[in-house]
Amino acid sequence: MITVEVADPRSTESLFLIERLSLELTTITGDSGKSHFNVDSMDASGCLWVLARDEYRRPVGCGAIRPLTPNIGELKRMFSDRSIPGSGSALLNYLETWAKNKGYSEIWLETRHINFRAVRFYKNNGFKRIDNYGPYVGREEAACFAKSIKFT
Repeated sequence: MITVEVADPRSTESLFLIERLSLELTTITGDSGKSHFNVDSMDASGCLWVLARDEYRRPVGCGAIRPLTPNIGELKRMFSDRSIPGSGSALLNYLETWAKNKGYSEIWLETRHINFRAVRFYKNNGFKRIDNYGPYVGREEAACFAKSIKFT
């Protein structure tokens, strides 16, 4: 069983998962991703940080939404240690629902082309490739995606 809950991005558990993600990204892409995320950015209005926990309450994943525009939320620091099948989907579903309820109509994200597992995960969850945005414009290694989350 997986539970997802709002958490403090500065907690020991959160920082541990952020560091695990950074190490994994460095191994896969050669870049930790730290230059595009700072825990302090989660203090802004319209942000959410969550942890996924297993049945023993151990943290097995994390993720965040922060505003890009009033209508677009950006998915950041999405990570699952893959110890529990479905933890990535549980995180994404929770974040999408929260973002929709907060008034966002789209979620955007960036990953790297070489991060095949992440690219496949986002495509399988309804994200579509978009032109690179913001700090990723002109970066050939970057792959940006978007998903509409409008109420239906």
